[in-house]
Amino acid sequence: MQHRTRTRLILPIVAGSTIAAMALAGCANRGGVDAEGDDFPSQSITMIVPYQAGGASDLSARTLAAEMEEDLGQSIVVENRVGGAGSVGLTYLSARPADGYTIGYMPVETVMLSYQGYDIDPTAYDLLGQIVSVPATIAVAADSPFETLDDLLAAAEASPGAITVSNSGAGSIWQAATTALNAEAGVELKPVPFDGGAPAVTAAIGGQVDAVIAGISETSVAAADGRLRVLAIFDEQESDALPGVPTASDLGVDVAIGGWGAIGAPAGLPDGVKEALVGAVETAAASDDFVSVIETSGNLPVYSAPSDFQSFYDAESERFSVLFAE
Repeated sequence: MQHRTRTRLILPIVAGSTIAAMALAGCANRGGVDAEGDDFPSQSITMIVPYQAGGASDLSARTLAAEMEEDLGQSIVVENRVGGAGSVGLTYLSARPADGYTIGYMPVETVMLSYQGYDIDPTAYDLLGQIVSVPATIAVAADSPFETLDDLLAAAEASPGAITVSNSGAGSIWQAATTALNAEAGVELKPVPFDGGAPAVTAAIGGQVDAVIAGISETSVAAADGRLRVLAIFDEQESDALPGVPTASDLGVDVAIGGWGAIGAPAGLPDGVKEALVGAVETAAASDDFVSVIETSGNLPVYSAPSDFQSFYDAESERFSVLFAE
């Protein structure tokens, strides 16, 4: 499948990163599995999800895990470790033995958090492949006076800092999307963090905030039942999950940004173990069940092999270093 990831910001990419080289250099195996991984896996595997159960990331991880079980012949136990915009789960994952028996769902925040004061090192993981892309959307309550994105931005221009936009938490990609929108449109929307995407959407529906920026899977359901009006998709193309909703670029606002999800493990996996896991991720990500679940949610099933994804991962780290430096 062609690599499609929707996190193009309006920011320039600065000089090349050294993340890939650092990740590959000197990563000794911290586990007890032989380099060939001949008997792997011989027991159940734990998959860490750094977000709440029931959200878009959790759905992607659990669906993939179920498919990977068939390929690997062992159960995969999904474990949610929540907190710190994903940093709690990511820190736990990086500290586990590099034996293949602990893997994890790695969101875009993996390459963002170090620029926001969190002790997260993007080189501390072996990448096993990207599995999903999550376009951002901006939405308002169905009875909001803001009928269009232009209405919302005009109000923000008239009253800087007065128009509030909820997101899934400080340090999240959705808060970063608000920053990118502010920079491109020359306005000052005020980000309001909540503990997860669901409460952020609920806040917009209930009028606690003027708007919400969240993933398409989190706004499309509320739009379908008439509780939200989605003003724009921050992607390069419209979505079947939101028929008739324009992209921001179609409205003259050149911002395309969103989340992505990958599977990773503590750096230093034995070659045979990594090969087995990469193969299982690739097979699972291409399965009919996984593709169907992800497409139904409004997200984009995207598989990118570790070598291709590593280049994108490095570039994303550079992009967010620019965004958060401003």
